[in-house]
Amino acid sequence: MGRGESAGGLVEQARRAGVVGAGGAGFPAWKKLEARVDTSICNAAECEPLLFKDQELMRRYPERVVDGLRRAMRATGASRGVIAIKAKYVEARRALERAAGGDIEFHLFDSFYPAGDEVIVVHDVTGRLVPPGGIPPAVGVAVHNVETLINLSFAAEGRPVTRTAITVAGAVRSPATVVVPVGTPVREVVAAAGGAACDDPVALDGGAMMGRFLDDFDAPVTRTTGGLIVLPRDHRLARRKAEPEAVKLHVARAACDQCRMCTELCPRYLLGYAVEPHAVMRSVGFAGDRGLELGEAGLLCCECGVCDLYACPEDLPPRDMCVRSKRLHREAGRRPDPPVGLGRPHPMRDARRVPLSRLVERLGIAEWDVPAPMIDSPPPPAEVRLLLKQHVGVPARPVVRPGEAVRVGQVVAEVPEGQLGVPIHASIDGRVVAVDDRAVTVRR
Repeated sequence: MGRGESAGGLVEQARRAGVVGAGGAGFPAWKKLEARVDTSICNAAECEPLLFKDQELMRRYPERVVDGLRRAMRATGASRGVIAIKAKYVEARRALERAAGGDIEFHLFDSFYPAGDEVIVVHDVTGRLVPPGGIPPAVGVAVHNVETLINLSFAAEGRPVTRTAITVAGAVRSPATVVVPVGTPVREVVAAAGGAACDDPVALDGGAMMGRFLDDFDAPVTRTTGGLIVLPRDHRLARRKAEPEAVKLHVARAACDQCRMCTELCPRYLLGYAVEPHAVMRSVGFAGDRGLELGEAGLLCCECGVCDLYACPEDLPPRDMCVRSKRLHREAGRRPDPPVGLGRPHPMRDARRVPLSRLVERLGIAEWDVPAPMIDSPPPPAEVRLLLKQHVGVPARPVVRPGEAVRVGQVVAEVPEGQLGVPIHASIDGRVVAVDDRAVTVRR
């Protein structure tokens, strides 16, 4: 099979199957497969504290991971395939090595955070630096998440994405990794791990560092939900995530003494990019163009959270101010060219990486740092709510009506031709009970 046929075939298969980046961003996989690269990387670093989803998937489905990587290599013309994985994931690595044979390389990471940032992965595996504001294909590299590659393998057989793997950890009775239909209520996913083991629980959707605060347990999980960290509402981490922006802004204006610790430990700064959270903190004290000018130091922030949840000695929110700065630039209609920065890694980069064990202690979650093994899938829920926007790009548009019977895998929402996005599929057999501008609801 020639490259053009292979690439075109997998691109369309991935689009029809609704494969997106399962690591959190939700970028449509078919768009990545259109790029021409020389190296394809499986990002198996899984660096968020308490998460075990990728490790469990690699142990259970190593052949699918390798198959998906090889298909991605053929589609993009890559001659080199690499699985970037932490050295301590011994069992998962051995399973992948058996499946890979000798034509796939392995790059071993130490246990630091955020090893899984794709810009870091690209540099550490290839020595290349992604251009400021650019993406890995700009330097001939494509990076794929573990679950994404599994889904690509299934997509090549005509199987769409209707289920997602999720680690449920933190203050739950039996931490576990489960596979559930997309659209399952958070409440039922938490119940599969024995339920909350605290009063007045909340959750972090996505992980302790980059996850968003969630206290609506009736909310549905999506194709990009990789972890649910359950916490007591009064836990420091939960309180920080729940603080309104107005409060964070007031604190940032009043308390920052410009010590630079946030910048000196920033993973992107240490790679040589012009990211300076301390300058962004200074920007909130200025108004108008001067504030936006200083805020440009946050445009290349990857939002990993090292600056505010680990580095800052005063417990201030530089990450949130970087996110705010990005929004203000968009709202002002400003599209400044990203600053170039140093262009080379900081000489102290290796010494300043954040050990995962120390991060867990700093976050106050060490008591929950235990394995979350994959368990048998729970029974499907009585109802799923399928959000129309579970990916980067435009929302899907419903193609079903209330009262219509649907089967697992049937398209219930489609993206207009020529636009970035993917279709949404029914994840249970049932009947459509509601359709609105945000979701399609199906009940068994």
